[in-house]
This record gives sequence, structure tokens and C-alpha cells, in this order.
Amino acid sequence: MSYGCQQVLITPDKDLKALLEYVCTEANSLINCGVYYSRQYYFKTSKFPTKVDLHKQLGTIQQNKHYQALYSDTAQQILTGVAESFKSYVGLLNGIKKGTVTQKPRLPSYRKSRGLALATFTGRSVKLKDGMLRFPLGSLVKAWFGVDAFYLPMPSNLDFKTIREIRILPRNRCFYAEFVYKTELSVVESDKSKVLGIDHGLNNWLTCVSNVGTSFIVDGLYLKSLNQWYNKSIAKIKDNKPQGFWSNRLAAITEKHNPQMRDAVNKAARIVINHCFDNKIGSIVFGWNQGQKDGADMGKKNNQKFVQIPTSKLKNRIEQLCEQYGIHFIETEESYTSKASFLDNDALPRFGEKPDSAACAEGRIGWKSSGIRTNRGLFKTSIGIKINADCNGAANIIRKVAMMAKFDLAGISRGCLSQPKKVLLWTLQKSQCL
Repeated sequence: MSYGCQQVLITPDKDLKALLEYVCTEANSLINCGVYYSRQYYFKTSKFPTKVDLHKQLGTIQQNKHYQALYSDTAQQILTGVAESFKSYVGLLNGIKKGTVTQKPRLPSYRKSRGLALATFTGRSVKLKDGMLRFPLGSLVKAWFGVDAFYLPMPSNLDFKTIREIRILPRNRCFYAEFVYKTELSVVESDKSKVLGIDHGLNNWLTCVSNVGTSFIVDGLYLKSLNQWYNKSIAKIKDNKPQGFWSNRLAAITEKHNPQMRDAVNKAARIVINHCFDNKIGSIVFGWNQGQKDGADMGKKNNQKFVQIPTSKLKNRIEQLCEQYGIHFIETEESYTSKASFLDNDALPRFGEKPDSAACAEGRIGWKSSGIRTNRGLFKTSIGIKINADCNGAANIIRKVAMMAKFDLAGISRGCLSQPKKVLLWTLQKSQCL
């Protein structure tokens, strides 16, 4: 069993917009009340209240007006989120003691006063009537304003019975309805011994090589240009403006940019999964170094371009689709995969391991690549064969786990490393070669 998520932009009239703003404002205030009580409880007892404690304290004992302004189920979901944030804080503290967390966490703090926060309605709270979804409101709202609910249209592509949560999400002066629904796992026929290696980058967002002799590149140039346009537009508007300046124009530009990024992530992930379907590939190896964006050292301009590309979200989306369709997903560190020569079978030291020590273990004086990366994205092997540099990296990523996972690399030929097909995200047209 897995869960999917779909966002729908709400186009409210004046009355509905007022109700949505009221609900999200009360949700924000209730979060602050929960944070205040949790912090004071911690300062006095050195312990954090559980979600049951928060529900009882604010809902029953204090009869908090923000709690009563919302439907009880919605208010409980909001306080549950507060309790989970403090539970995560404790987990991070334990991670520091174990050495798995390096940065000291901060105690959860308050949200901006009179701001808007996400409000969650559970599936059992929302009712479907004449194609419209009924969202109940709190008892105080009915007493004050004579309104007990608001309505939103039901998406035609979803089954109401599968909906588990509906979140009212305020973002950039817009409102979205986020539907969380249950989906069935649909395992497809595949061979786990067939593997696709993925190397991510900038101009070539994803470079994919398989041991069945296929290779392709998901283009990242247009995605990079979209980010460049967004950065220039934001910088131009914010020029000579005070810190924290925001406007309707900035909100509109951001709301145009963010869906484009999400669309790119979904399209790229679907291209990878469809390729696995077509070739019955049952395993994916994704090269990824944790914290690589934090320590990026590619120059000021390249750092900005690299950090803003949503590759982490793409990796998570591919992993989610792999789980849904029964494809084995493997994440591995990618150190030295771009330097080592695949065709020359160079040694591949692990992350944090000095190349010299790996070379000494093999009886050599020092580690040195048999090939060299040349201009125009090519990699030259020891005997002068030129292959695509990113394909060489993707093949080495498979080689990182080949012994452990027992992958046969005989199908990765010079041809697929030299002439990968290029896939453009929004046109979905493949060129003959690079």
C-alpha cells in the first residue's frame, strides 16, 4: 500500500477566500499556542508533552478559542504536528550523542503572528455531496458567523473513497487543496538482474546507462534557463528594496516557477520509469553524496545553478515510483565515478577513503585514473577511445554496487557509452545521438 498526493489550485470567490484565510489564520494561532505550552512544559519538567497531552490541555482544560474555531479533527491534526516537531527535536539531540547529526538543532519556535498555516482535514471529516466536498468548521464559527462549513469541487480524476487527507495549503497569496490518497501497488514484470545506473548533473540532469545496452540523457539546459530567468526577475524587483520585501508580482513569479520545477521532476522520473518498463529493468542505482549541495565548490555562478536544481526531489520521486511498481532502488555514494575509467576497470575508492590507500592495497604506488576527461564532455580512455563522460560516470555508479548486488556488466558496451540518446523534458523528443 502506498499514498499519492495531488495539488489543486483553488480559485475562490470573496466569501470562500475569507473563510480559507480564517481557517489558515486560526491554524497558525493554534500552532503557536501548542508551541508555547510545549516549551513551557519543557522548561519546567525537562520533558515534552505528547499529542494526547496537547489535545487534552488546549481542547478540554483550557478550551482554547483557536481550537474551538476549527473542527475538532482538524485542530487535533494541527496539534499532532506540533508534538511531532518536538519529538523530532529529541531525535536530533539523540543523533548528536550518537554522532549521526553534526549540527545542533534548535528548539521549535513560534510562527509569525497573524500568518497563514496549513490546515489538515482528515478523510472521515470531509463529506461528498452533489460533486462538492464539505469541509466542516468549528462550533464558534457557527455561533459567530452562522457558517458551519465551506465547499470545494471534487477532482474528477480521484476516487473519494481513497482520500485520506485534504490539506488547505496557503502559498504565495494563493490557496491549494492538497489531496492525499491511497494507491494500490502495481508490480510490473521485470528482471532484478537488469540494472539502470543514474548519474545526475547540471546540463545533463540525468545520465542513464543500463547493462542491457541502452543509454539516454535527460536534458537539464532548459531547466537551468528557467532558474536563471527566475533569479534575474526576483533580483530586479528586489533591487534597492528592504530586507523581507514581498509583493504580488514576486508571488506571481514564484507561483509560475515552482509548478514548472515540480512538473520537471515528475516528467523526468516518469521517463526513467518508462524506460525500465520498456526494457524490463528491475533495478535502479542512483549515485548520490549526502550533503553535496552544502559543500558545493564549483564557483559562485555554478553553485547557484547547481543548488537550485531540485535533484533531491527527483531522486525521492524515482524512489517512490520504484516502490509503487516493485523496482529495486539502490542509492550509493558516487565518489571518483567521474574520474575513473569504466572501460579500463579502474579502482573505485569509497567516499572519504584516500585514493592512495586504495592503490596501496592493490600493490600500486598511487591511485591514478587510466583515462582523462577532455573538452566537450568526453572521456578518453588509456587506449584513446572517446566516450561520453557522464555515461562513464553512470556506468561506474553501477560498478560501485555490482559485486554486492551481483550485476553482470557485460552488456555495457562502448556503443551505449559513446552515443546516448537525449530526451527533452517538455517535448519528449529523442535525438539520434549527442
